[in-house]
Amino acid sequence: MVRLRRRQFLALSAGGLLGSTLSACCIAPRGPHVSKRRPPNIVFLYTDDQGQWAVGAYGNRDIHTPNMDRLAREGMRFTRAFVSTPVCSPARSSVMTSLYSHQTGVHDWLNPKTEKEEGLSPDFTTLAQLLKEAGYVNALVGKWHLGIAERYWPTRRGFDHFFGFLGGGNSPKDPTLWINGKEQKVEGFLTDILTDDAIAFLRRQRSQPRPFTLWFQTRAPHMPYLPVPDEDMAHYEGRDIEVPEVERLDPEVLKRKTREYYASISSVDRNLGRVLDELCQLGLEENTVVIFTSDNGYNLGRHGLETKGNAVTLAKPRRRRPNMFDTSVLVPLIVRWPGVVEPSTVCAEMVAEIDFLPTFLEVAGTRPPRRLHIEGRSFVRLLRGQSPRWRDAIFGSYDMHHGATANMRMIRTRDWKLVRHSEPRGRDELYDLRNDPGELRDLYGDPSARDIQKALERRLTAWQKRTGDEVVVR
Repeated sequence: MVRLRRRQFLALSAGGLLGSTLSACCIAPRGPHVSKRRPPNIVFLYTDDQGQWAVGAYGNRDIHTPNMDRLAREGMRFTRAFVSTPVCSPARSSVMTSLYSHQTGVHDWLNPKTEKEEGLSPDFTTLAQLLKEAGYVNALVGKWHLGIAERYWPTRRGFDHFFGFLGGGNSPKDPTLWINGKEQKVEGFLTDILTDDAIAFLRRQRSQPRPFTLWFQTRAPHMPYLPVPDEDMAHYEGRDIEVPEVERLDPEVLKRKTREYYASISSVDRNLGRVLDELCQLGLEENTVVIFTSDNGYNLGRHGLETKGNAVTLAKPRRRRPNMFDTSVLVPLIVRWPGVVEPSTVCAEMVAEIDFLPTFLEVAGTRPPRRLHIEGRSFVRLLRGQSPRWRDAIFGSYDMHHGATANMRMIRTRDWKLVRHSEPRGRDELYDLRNDPGELRDLYGDPSARDIQKALERRLTAWQKRTGDEVVVR
């Protein structure tokens, strides 16, 4: 294995020599003068395990995210952005296909023991392939986690440039990455190294005639949160921060974990600032749509849990708690589109990761082929400040295989959530979100909620049948 120091890496990256296949501070005044020379570029920042609550722009007073907050001031912040499956690989497959996890067959995260054979089937057309057909140059920098066998490689699924890692895990420091068709160890912090390559890609695209997409998919803030550069941890050293109260758990333990989690997010935020500044300096900012979101939500003390839809309890005895709580399915989503999205706007409509495929294609000036079945819909009209007739419910599915067995199906409206458990001894859940937004009181079977429970069950069953769900409906 070749080992590169970060100085060597930067020299190669500046020359455009890295990232071959595997075998963009200063927004101008908005108005009618936005360049129409070519379709907009797209920069997609996709973090790993970042709950919506873990962003300053969403009301967190303890976290240091000035660049994510800047995007919210300069664009649109969605308050009801969801993932249909609250774990990594299924959510990523839904972004790529606009299908639910029970339709793609990527039901749970791809485990190292099985991912040599598993992945997003080549039978599915990906968003990257469709954008490439529309004339885009596509770069993926960072995490893939949709299969490590050659048939699943991103460069076989529509990406022209890949620099990162195929599996789900990597080290926050001194990572092993695919560079020039070989796995190589690079000295330095992973998020910084990925950003170096993202910036190098932007510089190469500055004078190119074709529009581009940059999929900047970080490993952070996935566990382990540390190490991070000292400058990112410094925001939290010696500070008392607010954390949920967890029974039978020392609050100082949770505060330490949360400081580390926040520091990991601040590391991403600092590097987001580098990318935004580079877009400005290269003159690409005005014709580039920047989208920031995450692959799933996170708990870290909420409901007494750690991690996401496959959570474990924080207090001992530790046990698995498969779930589709809002803290697991609700993600940040902020979109900046100069000349189109009004600054500092907020959208409360329900959108999901299945909507990215049609949205990206409409941004690119095209649409999905008629032959292609998709489940999502474009939210470009929402970005334009229009008021189309929109969905009144979000659906989700999660078949958990690793650590526990669960077969969960969800319908979530503005005011209610029903989670159906089809695994043996599973118990369905019902929450009144208007009066119980924290989902603390399960009303399933409560006479006071009988009518709404039956109505939601009927809608969920109809959705399961329409989407070809093979899980038995009780």
